[in-house]
Amino acid sequence: MKTIIDNATNTSRYLLADDKQVFLTPTKIEVGDPPNLDFIILDLNSNNASVIENVTEPVDAEGNSLWFGCKYFCSADGTWTEDTNWVDPRVPGE
Repeated sequence: MKTIIDNATNTSRYLLADDKQVFLTPTKIEVGDPPNLDFIILDLNSNNASVIENVTEPVDAEGNSLWFGCKYFCSADGTWTEDTNWVDPRVPGE
Protein backbone atom coordinates (compact mmCIF):
# COMPACT_ATOMS: atom_id res chain seq x y z
CA MET A 1 0.00 0.00 0.00
CA LYS A 2 0.98 3.65 -0.26
CA THR A 3 -0.38 6.71 1.47
CA ILE A 4 -0.52 10.38 0.56
CA ILE A 5 0.16 12.51 3.61
CA ASP A 6 -0.29 16.19 4.35
CA ASN A 7 3.23 17.40 5.20
CA ALA A 8 2.01 20.01 7.70
CA THR A 9 0.29 17.44 9.92
CA ASN A 10 1.60 14.05 8.71
CA THR A 11 -2.02 12.89 8.48
CA SER A 12 -2.70 10.13 6.01
CA ARG A 13 -5.22 11.58 3.60
CA TYR A 14 -5.39 8.76 1.03
CA LEU A 15 -4.49 5.08 1.13
CA LEU A 16 -3.87 3.43 -2.24
CA ALA A 17 -2.77 0.12 -3.70
CA ASP A 18 0.92 -0.22 -4.55
CA ASP A 19 0.17 -0.36 -8.28
CA LYS A 20 -1.91 2.85 -8.29
CA GLN A 21 -0.04 5.61 -10.12
CA VAL A 22 0.33 8.92 -8.24
CA PHE A 23 1.71 12.09 -9.82
CA LEU A 24 2.54 15.04 -7.58
CA THR A 25 2.66 18.35 -9.45
CA PRO A 26 3.13 21.92 -8.15
CA THR A 27 -0.63 22.53 -8.37
CA LYS A 28 -2.33 19.16 -7.79
CA ILE A 29 -2.02 15.40 -7.36
CA GLU A 30 -3.24 13.12 -10.13
CA VAL A 31 -4.20 9.55 -9.22
CA GLY A 32 -4.55 6.75 -11.75
CA ASP A 33 -3.59 6.09 -15.34
CA PRO A 34 -2.76 9.46 -16.98
CA PRO A 35 -5.05 9.09 -20.01
CA ASN A 36 -7.95 8.12 -17.72
CA LEU A 37 -7.33 9.45 -14.17
CA ASP A 38 -9.31 8.05 -11.25
CA PHE A 39 -9.36 11.42 -9.51
CA ILE A 40 -7.47 14.68 -8.99
CA ILE A 41 -6.62 16.11 -5.57
CA LEU A 42 -6.61 19.92 -5.66
CA ASP A 43 -5.85 20.77 -2.01
CA LEU A 44 -2.58 18.79 -1.98
CA ASN A 45 0.42 19.07 -4.31
CA SER A 46 4.16 18.52 -4.52
CA ASN A 47 4.77 21.45 -2.15
CA ASN A 48 2.55 20.31 0.73
CA ALA A 49 2.20 16.54 0.41
CA SER A 50 4.30 13.38 0.18
CA VAL A 51 3.77 9.78 -0.84
CA ILE A 52 4.98 7.09 1.55
CA GLU A 53 5.25 3.71 -0.15
CA ASN A 54 5.35 0.16 1.18
CA VAL A 55 3.11 0.83 4.17
CA THR A 56 1.02 -1.85 5.83
CA GLU A 57 -2.60 -0.86 6.27
CA PRO A 58 -3.67 -0.63 9.93
CA VAL A 59 -6.07 -3.48 10.73
CA ASP A 60 -7.87 -4.87 13.77
CA ALA A 61 -7.38 -8.35 15.24
CA GLU A 62 -9.73 -9.86 12.62
CA GLY A 63 -7.86 -8.21 9.74
CA ASN A 64 -10.46 -5.52 9.05
CA SER A 65 -9.14 -2.17 7.92
CA LEU A 66 -9.01 0.55 10.57
CA TRP A 67 -7.83 3.23 8.12
CA PHE A 68 -9.98 6.29 7.47
CA GLY A 69 -8.82 9.60 5.98
CA CYS A 70 -7.09 11.81 8.58
CA LYS A 71 -7.52 9.19 11.34
CA TYR A 72 -3.82 8.29 11.37
CA PHE A 73 -0.49 10.03 11.22
CA CYS A 74 2.08 8.23 9.09
CA SER A 75 5.80 8.75 9.50
CA ALA A 76 8.33 8.44 6.67
CA ASP A 77 9.16 4.87 7.77
CA GLY A 78 5.50 3.82 7.44
CA THR A 79 4.67 3.79 11.16
CA TRP A 80 1.01 4.56 11.91
CA THR A 81 -0.10 6.54 14.96
CA GLU A 82 -3.80 7.10 15.62
CA ASP A 83 -4.89 10.73 16.05
CA THR A 84 -6.59 10.73 19.47
CA ASN A 85 -8.53 13.87 18.48
CA TRP A 86 -10.05 12.25 15.38
CA VAL A 87 -13.87 12.17 15.32
CA ASP A 88 -15.54 9.56 13.14
CA PRO A 89 -17.69 11.48 10.62
CA ARG A 90 -19.86 8.35 10.10
CA VAL A 91 -21.15 8.46 13.69
CA PRO A 92 -24.11 10.86 14.09
CA GLY A 93 -23.87 13.37 16.93
CA GLU A 94 -20.17 13.01 17.53
